[in-house]
Amino acid sequence: MSAKHATTSTPILSTLIERWSPRAFDTDHALPENALLGAFEAARWSPSASNTQPWRFIVARRGSESFRKIEATLAGFNAQWAGSASALVVNLAAVETATGEPQRWAEYDLGQAVAHLSVQAHSEGLYVHQMGGFDGAQIKESFGLGKDLLPVSVMTIGKLGVPEQLAEPLKERELAPRSRLSVDELILVND
Repeated sequence: MSAKHATTSTPILSTLIERWSPRAFDTDHALPENALLGAFEAARWSPSASNTQPWRFIVARRGSESFRKIEATLAGFNAQWAGSASALVVNLAAVETATGEPQRWAEYDLGQAVAHLSVQAHSEGLYVHQMGGFDGAQIKESFGLGKDLLPVSVMTIGKLGVPEQLAEPLKERELAPRSRLSVDELILVND
């Protein structure tokens, strides 16, 4: 597959230009034991409110029972393609402290950690695709999670596959050019 580089209005880091979220993953690729350490180390060093570090992860490699549990929760199109990734990861926000106090910024901080993780993974030759289409209640039940841990998203991690392995319309989406709103559309006030 050819690169899907972003067309930017100003220079940004090359890793950010090159990073994108594929659906076609190499079904023969298996992650070696320590392959994700750099990505999770990047997540570890993400900023968080009062340094609470409210992110937790369930990492499941393809072929494991945990992978099957996560895959069973995926909805819609996600269920059609995500099983080809080398790993599925559940991104969890610790929404309460050990004493039951709410952590208001937990989901935001988790998002920062996942962003750091995805950029680091891409710099190491891995691709990440984040998904919101999954059954969070089933994740909580399958892994025996308490009320303090909120499943926010699931992501795939692996090596890039080929678009031809996808059914339509997923293949069409895989081949489509990348697009984003302009910076001017995103910034509401810029005094």
